[in-house]
Amino acid sequence: MKARIKWVQDATFLGESASGHAVVMDGPPEHGGRNLGVRPMEMLLLGMGGCTAFDVVHILRKGRQPVTDCVAELTAERAETDPKVFTRIHVHFIIKGRGLGEAQVRRAVELSAEKYCSASIMLGKVAQISHDFEIVEE
Repeated sequence: MKARIKWVQDATFLGESASGHAVVMDGPPEHGGRNLGVRPMEMLLLGMGGCTAFDVVHILRKGRQPVTDCVAELTAERAETDPKVFTRIHVHFIIKGRGLGEAQVRRAVELSAEKYCSASIMLGKVAQISHDFEIVEE
């Protein structure tokens, strides 16, 4: 896997993925940014959320669960001093569908957290990561 980060100006950078996609990252105004894009640490949190949500939907669909929507809401805390690493991350899943099995949803979340989500497992080496979920019947 490869990525390329190009400095644009001030605290603005353009991230380009090997798959041909680009994203703007920018710092806050107090650090010379213009708030034109997500902060790099926000990007890291978004990446983890996308990774685990992808897993949960994939596992549920593979298990023939009638999932119609999945939202992962992440809340993170960071260290007070440099390096300001994530110390705690909580993921709350909101899973929608008709007749979803609670045991199957719980298992999908657990499998993502413990086996499949590379981002969660990697960040779990420095941060305490927790998960919960709710099922919304459609």
